[in-house]
Amino acid sequence: MLQSMTGFGRATGSWLNKSFTVEIRTLNSKMLDLTMKLPQEFRSKEIDFRKLMSEGLLRGKIDVAIQVDNQSLQAVPQINLEVAKSYYEQIRRLETEINRDSPDPIALILRVPEVLSNAKQEPDEAEIAFLQSLIEQALQHTIAFREQEGQALIKDFTENINQIGHLMTLLEPYENERIQTVKERLQRNLEEKLNEYIDQNRLEQEFIMYIEKLDISEEKMRLSNHLNYFIDTMKDGADVGKKLGFISQEIGREINTLGSKSNHAEMQKIVVQMKDLLEKIKEQILNTL
Repeated sequence: MLQSMTGFGRATGSWLNKSFTVEIRTLNSKMLDLTMKLPQEFRSKEIDFRKLMSEGLLRGKIDVAIQVDNQSLQAVPQINLEVAKSYYEQIRRLETEINRDSPDPIALILRVPEVLSNAKQEPDEAEIAFLQSLIEQALQHTIAFREQEGQALIKDFTENINQIGHLMTLLEPYENERIQTVKERLQRNLEEKLNEYIDQNRLEQEFIMYIEKLDISEEKMRLSNHLNYFIDTMKDGADVGKKLGFISQEIGREINTLGSKSNHAEMQKIVVQMKDLLEKIKEQILNTL
């Protein structure tokens, strides 16, 4: 199913005396751009968690935040007595050497990062498995969000592609009118400038050659094929955004050629409308997985 690259997923749960929260936010990006905020005690599993994200979300700017709140007494910071004693002795020796007393050496020591530490236990396999299950839940919620947004993209793509196809049919009445207008203008100009008899057979031959250069039947056929191919590709499934981008480029080439060959005011107006719809499609493709 077609997916947007905009998504959000959240999962929460409790394990013993800890509460876990996993949040995933995704936006559009040409490649996989994954940022993961993970508690220190789970850093050893970061590669595994990243693999889950990359396999499930494929592409996009992805921010993953994993928060763990520990309600146990073990979460209270502990003083590393050995380190604290070492700092205290060094401060006292320094006071003796410079002959100056420190007003509160204990307060200074407690500001040193190595002195205070959280006595966190390494998570066991069961706890890691629990966190991974929450990550998978948040991942599924994110994918569901992306698919929901993808349905809106499908609707917009279909409407815009069908509208381009409809505009192409509006060119037809002006094609014959354009041919007759060109023929009359060529003949009039030649008669006025040459002011002599014109070989009609020769004129018809020149006219046919000129009209062939303005013929847009092939461009219309290719454009129609590209429009159908776009719809078919859109229905293929996920991760078709890049392919849709390539198809939209081909659609743009045919529309530009139609514009350069039109040589008619009303046809040019229709081509401008086609280009406007195509730009909307290209903007939406940027957010399509």
